[in-house]
Amino acid sequence: MNKLLFSVAPALLALAAAPQAEARPAEAALAAAAAAPAVVHYRTETIDGVKLFYREAGPADGPVVLLLHGFPTSSHMFRNLIPLLADKYRVIAPDYPGYGQSDAPDHTRFAYTFGHFADMIDTLMGRLGASRYAMYVMDYGAPVGYRLALKHPERVTGLIVQNGNAYEEGLRAFWDPIKAYWNEGTPARREALGRLVTLDITKFQYTDGMGDVSRISPDNWVHDQALLDRPGNREIQLDMLYDYRTNVPLYPQFQAFFRERRPPTLIVWGKNDTIFPAEGAGPYLRDLPDAELHLLDSGHFALEDRLSEMAPLIHDFLDRKVAPQAR
Repeated sequence: MNKLLFSVAPALLALAAAPQAEARPAEAALAAAAAAPAVVHYRTETIDGVKLFYREAGPADGPVVLLLHGFPTSSHMFRNLIPLLADKYRVIAPDYPGYGQSDAPDHTRFAYTFGHFADMIDTLMGRLGASRYAMYVMDYGAPVGYRLALKHPERVTGLIVQNGNAYEEGLRAFWDPIKAYWNEGTPARREALGRLVTLDITKFQYTDGMGDVSRISPDNWVHDQALLDRPGNREIQLDMLYDYRTNVPLYPQFQAFFRERRPPTLIVWGKNDTIFPAEGAGPYLRDLPDAELHLLDSGHFALEDRLSEMAPLIHDFLDRKVAPQAR
């Protein structure tokens, strides 16, 4: 009798486990679906006759996070971050005119200025029904975003600042030849800045000061340089470098916005950046004493080698400081 029980027991146990075994593939599929990267949509909106390209992902009713890129890249710089935020946030990442996949009208027919870009992003967000948003600002994205904040301070639910300047302390030696162009505006000064749109400088921006260059895909500078080398784009970039001078007089207004509105702020800054060095990060704390500051062992495009550190910091910040405002 005991022998019979011992021989039947494995079969009974297998039979009892059978329904669970059948359920496991379904459970695994659900788990895999939950863990799968969010779908990113690539869309365009025509504003004042110019096709503006943008990436969008995440739930339509989620808190909005607006990602504003730097020079000389585009929303491409956020390609790896977007899926990591889109589990619960509606992420919108536009390309400015003359950058990425947006139209690049001739610079003699279109005003390539930071003020114009801010106005166009403002129109885009209105059309997308995004009336409140946190902003990730980087490099050129900082003056674009801060100009947008001056237009609609009540709409800003938070700031994520990554190597984006709002203080004169952050304009160091790299900016000296650019300042010379601001001061004189001559063809010779303009021509001297042509090197800033060459492959060597584009590659430099991605590799200089990086903690681990092996994490930096060469696709970055190949992609960006191909767009910089389009006919007429060099003049667009030189126009933008000249117009950057109009941001500096607005720094006191940007700083007043920080002090008066006190938006929740996370600063994640590549401390080895030559273009926007760490000297530009600390002054934010004068006006935003509650800001969370993280100096990373990285350079200008810190997302390229420190995504694994930055994404958790950003998501946690949004969960604590931005999501509660949307409830």
